[in-house]
Amino acid sequence: MAILARRANVIIASVPRSIRRDIGQLLIGSLPGTTITPELRSLAREFQLGGVILFSRNIEAPEQVAELAYDVQSLATETPLWVSVDQEGGRVARLRAPFTEWPPMAVLGRSGDPSLASRFAASLAAELKAVGITLDYAPVLDIHTNPKNPIIGDRALAESAEHVAELGAAIVAGLQDNGVAACGKHFPGHGDTSVDSHLELPLVEHPPDRIRRVECVPFRAAIAADVAFIMTAHILVPALDEENPATLSSRIVKDMLRDELGFRGVIVSDDLEMKAIAKTWTVPDAAVLAIAAGCDALLICSGDVDAQARTLEALVHAVEDDRISVQALENSLKRLRQAKERFLAAPVGTPPRLRDLQQVVGCDAHRRVADEMARFL
Repeated sequence: MAILARRANVIIASVPRSIRRDIGQLLIGSLPGTTITPELRSLAREFQLGGVILFSRNIEAPEQVAELAYDVQSLATETPLWVSVDQEGGRVARLRAPFTEWPPMAVLGRSGDPSLASRFAASLAAELKAVGITLDYAPVLDIHTNPKNPIIGDRALAESAEHVAELGAAIVAGLQDNGVAACGKHFPGHGDTSVDSHLELPLVEHPPDRIRRVECVPFRAAIAADVAFIMTAHILVPALDEENPATLSSRIVKDMLRDELGFRGVIVSDDLEMKAIAKTWTVPDAAVLAIAAGCDALLICSGDVDAQARTLEALVHAVEDDRISVQALENSLKRLRQAKERFLAAPVGTPPRLRDLQQVVGCDAHRRVADEMARFL
C-alpha cells in the first residue's frame, strides 16, 4: 500500500490534490474481515472514500456491526461514508438472525399488497439504521420473465412489469422515508437472462421498444418515487450497444438512464470484480470505462484493498489524460454529495447500547410483518 501511495504521488502530481482526494468518493469499497484494516486506513488517508459495502464475512452480531459502522466513519475527513449492504430478503441477505429474516421478495408479488411492501421496507430500514447502515441495495426491479434465470428468480417481486413497479416504488418509499437510501437494480433489466453475471456475461436480445415497454417500467416508477441510487447490470444488450456491457455503455447509462428516463440520482455499478466484467477487463480499466460511461460510483467487493487503491490511481490518471472529463467528475461528485446531504446529514453519535439494539433488531413487530409475508410462500 505504501509503495502504491508513493508511486501515485509521483505519477499524478499534475492532478490537483483536491480532485485526487475527491475521486475517492466514487468508490464504495470493502473489507476483508470484521474490523478496519491498516491498509484501508492508509487508503483513506490518501483519498476521501465514498463508503463501504458489508458482506457476511464482515458480520458477527448486531452490536459488532454497529461498532464497525461507527469505526467506518472514523475514516471520514470531510464527509461521512456510506455503510451499505445487500439486504433484499430471502437468499440475498447478509444480516441473519437475530436480525429479522425476511422471506424472498416474490412473496410480496404473490401478496399484491403495496401496504405490506411498505411495512416490510419500514421495518427493514429500522433495523439497518439501528446498526448504522445507511444504504441498502434494494429493491430488485428486474422482472421475473425467464424461469431459467439462475440469479434473479425469487429475488424478483413479480412476473409483471406493473406489479414490480408498484411494489418496488412502495419499498423505495418505505426505506427512504425511514432514513435509509434505496438502490433499484439492475438497469436496464436482468430478469430475462439465462446466465449468472457473477460467472459469465449474460445476453439480452430484446429490441429497444420491448425494453422501454417492459424492463424500464419499474425503473421509471422508482425514479418517480425519488429513488436515491440505481445500479447497473453487467449484461450485454446488443440492440442498445453491440460492444459494451450496460455498466460500461454510455448509450445505456447516460443516454437511456440519465437523459431519456431523467434519473437525477446516483448511478452505481454492480461489483466490478464479477466475472461478467473481470473476464475481459481489469478492475481499474473497468472502473475508468464505467465512470466515462456515466456511472457515479463503483462497487469493488472482494475486500482486496490493493485492488481498490489501483482503481483509484487509474481514475486519477483518466482525469489527467481527459478520458474522464473534469466536468463529468464534478457532476458525479455533486450527485454523490447531494445524496449524502439527504441521508447522512445527522451527526454520527456513539454506537448504540446492546439493550437498545435488542428493542429494534428482530423485534416482535418486525417478526409479525415477516410472518405476514410468509403466508404467501
